[in-house]
Amino acid sequence: MKLIQASLNENNLKNKPETKSAFIAIVGRPNVGKSSLLNALVGQKVAIVSNKAQTTRTKITGIKTQGLTQFVFLDTPGVHKPRTKLNDYMIEQIRQALIDVDLIIMVAEAYGNNISDEEDRLLKKLRRNETKKILVLNKLDKLKNKNDILPRMAMFAKEDFDAIVPVSALNKEGLAELWQQLACYAKQSVHFFPDDMITDQPEKIFVSELIREKLLYNLKAEIPHTIAVVTERMAERKSQTNIIDINVTILCEKPRHKAIIIGKNGSMLKKIATEARIELEYFFDCKVNLQCFLKVKEDWRNKQQFFSNIGL
Repeated sequence: MKLIQASLNENNLKNKPETKSAFIAIVGRPNVGKSSLLNALVGQKVAIVSNKAQTTRTKITGIKTQGLTQFVFLDTPGVHKPRTKLNDYMIEQIRQALIDVDLIIMVAEAYGNNISDEEDRLLKKLRRNETKKILVLNKLDKLKNKNDILPRMAMFAKEDFDAIVPVSALNKEGLAELWQQLACYAKQSVHFFPDDMITDQPEKIFVSELIREKLLYNLKAEIPHTIAVVTERMAERKSQTNIIDINVTILCEKPRHKAIIIGKNGSMLKKIATEARIELEYFFDCKVNLQCFLKVKEDWRNKQQFFSNIGL
């Protein structure tokens, strides 16, 4: 009887479906839509987006489990020349993301007459990396004629990419073809995160980043890059379980920046806080009481000991 049972257990193990996983780094120059692509692949917003360069400051993990396969995406800051210690930190995040992944996705725009200096520097680094790579040409929706992408594809054809996939992260065009490519790089493995998890980013950091996104959208010139957001307090009300109280501090480097963020009669800060509150209520599915405070912290981008306070 014991021999029969052992044989049955052995057969069950052989017939048990094998789970798979793939770790995938997403890289590219600033403002090509890396975070938009991450959100489109995950199916929910896990990374903030804006039309300003250097929106992403650290690695952001997005997770998508499809059946037995789990894809773990590492979104990275845009490749750029460092000018502050914060920039140095961002470049280091890119370097770390390229270590021990199964695939590297380089994102570039689907249009353009040349390969930019930032892209050229990135391509040189990727040539020295033996990890498999594919190129995603994003913003396909910007092209009036889809054939206009052919010269752009030819520019990158000499590089060591396994595939070149045109997509529009905005309207999801080309994502099915991209998923077919990504599935080729999944390996038999345990799932490293719960199957219903979409990011390992703490809620406090997500709140801070969402508010920073609204600052990026509403403020002009260099001001957004001198701003950080710290979520100081986040708690559900004991008396009313459907309300979350959130207190954040917005840090800027100069008093005149503080005045701009506040705006005439507080109008700008009110607009930013309202936009953030509406999206936070949708995300948390409850009422949010958001209180925003401002503080001047001169030259914080060159004070590395301060980075942990803003989730870096």
